[in-house]
Amino acid sequence: MEVIEFPQIIERGCGLDVHKETVVATIKGVGIEEQTQTFDTFTGDLERLVGWLQNEGITHIAMESTGVYWKPVYSVLEEYFDILVVNARHIKNVPGHKTDKKDSEWIAKLLLSGLLKGSFIPDQTSRELRVLFRHRKKLVGQRTAEKNRLQGILEDANIKLASVVSDVFGKTGTAIVKALSQGETDPVKLSNLARGSLIGKKDQLQLALYGRVTSHHQFMLTFILGVIDQINAMIDTLDQRIETYMTNMEESIELLHTIPGVSYHIAMGIIAEIGTTMDTFPTHKHLASWAGICPGSNESAGKKRSSKVTHGNKYLKTMLVEAAWAASHTKGTVLADTYHRIAKRRGRKRANLALGHKILSATYFILRDRIPYRNPYPNPEVIAQRKAAKIKHLEKQLKKLKR
Repeated sequence: MEVIEFPQIIERGCGLDVHKETVVATIKGVGIEEQTQTFDTFTGDLERLVGWLQNEGITHIAMESTGVYWKPVYSVLEEYFDILVVNARHIKNVPGHKTDKKDSEWIAKLLLSGLLKGSFIPDQTSRELRVLFRHRKKLVGQRTAEKNRLQGILEDANIKLASVVSDVFGKTGTAIVKALSQGETDPVKLSNLARGSLIGKKDQLQLALYGRVTSHHQFMLTFILGVIDQINAMIDTLDQRIETYMTNMEESIELLHTIPGVSYHIAMGIIAEIGTTMDTFPTHKHLASWAGICPGSNESAGKKRSSKVTHGNKYLKTMLVEAAWAASHTKGTVLADTYHRIAKRRGRKRANLALGHKILSATYFILRDRIPYRNPYPNPEVIAQRKAAKIKHLEKQLKKLKR
């Protein structure tokens, strides 16, 4: 059987098979003997790996993005070599021939042939900022879970505060919950803690606050309130740390803040995920594909199959959908018009995703060209056509009802 050889694009390279405790390295290329060595993942051993690769004249390295184990290896090697961190699904070896040595040889072979496409790896500052934002998001999720538990305790005590107060954790709700945790159960006294528009709802509050609060309920309310305060303190600490990174990114944040639906916080989160320059992405379509916010391409024998969005960057996707939901409620914007138009045909979820795609495309051009967002108001002729079509549709429905 004839063995097919790939053309060689890179002169000398190394394939790394990274694990928790070891790194298996295979070097290939012009003028050097193919070799495979195994190194531990201690920093000193990784520095020995650097020295060996430099002595052999290696210029390029490729490795799988294996869990979190590739990160310390990348941090040690990035200063000395051009590194590709590749999605593991894109470099699978032939089934039945899988060993650490063969995996590293296969990665090296694909690297030299120019058949690998590296994942987007932001610079060190962006990577640190990304960790801070992602950890903040997890803390916010934990706080939400604790708030839900607290409301469950109130329901268990038959305190129907959520039926009257729109936000249980607003000024009035917080004051009432703290009073309950301290043993106050008189509905009249509790209702006197109302603030703002809730002052006019004291009668409803008294009905809602008449329950059966036991010492167990008081203990759990006190405990959960303490947990929420601790989480709030941790979030504040993270926010202070994040602010130190934002000094050099203020212009980019302000530019993204001009997009309808993109709050200051979401703008910071987007920058934490994609950075402030778009040099890595040739077009806005590449960025959308990497983020997993656009449909995939799946066609065989002339037939188009499922083209669901890819997994992509779940943190960025969540922020874009959140921004899309906010943009859909704005007045006189193309984004809101687009949302309502798509929602009628495809539903709200798909409309949100489509709007997130548009926001990300706008983000690409704003960061690339360093210009603020300009709202392209809908074409008057198009608006007139849609109104005429809607009138025609409603007239048909009216005729059906008259029959």
